[in-house]
Order: sequence, then C-alpha cells, then structure tokens
Amino acid sequence: MAKRRGIPDTARSLDLSPSLLRTWIKKLKADGDRAFPGKGNPRDAEMAELKRRLRRSEEENAILKKAVGIFTSRPQ
Repeated sequence: MAKRRGIPDTARSLDLSPSLLRTWIKKLKADGDRAFPGKGNPRDAEMAELKRRLRRSEEENAILKKAVGIFTSRPQ
C-alpha cells in the first residue's frame, strides 16, 4: 500500500505552496467532494440539440420518401 504523505510533502512534489493546496482541499470539501461542481457536461446540451436535429431530419426524410412514392406511382 502506498505511503500517505502530508500536505507539505505533496505540495512540494507538485511544486505548489502548501497554503494553495490547503485552499483547494477546503474548497473541494465545501463543494461536497465534487471535483467538477458544474450543472452538467457542456457536451450534454450540444448532444441533446444534435439528437433533436437528427430526429427532425429523419422525419423529413421519411416524408420525402413517401412523397416520391406517391408521385412516381401515379398513372400518367
């Protein structure tokens, strides 16, 4: 098992000041141990938009296929 190091040793190995590392630790604990406390991944909104656009394009494509079928099957 790895040996636990203190804040000063860890800060030195990361080339940080111990006070900065302590500040980050306090902020992490204040945020409920969530490393990224945002409201979601920015890609989530983009993915939802792309899925909506894909669904609409598929519907339009289906309508166009039906229209082609109707106009090509009419007797002349």
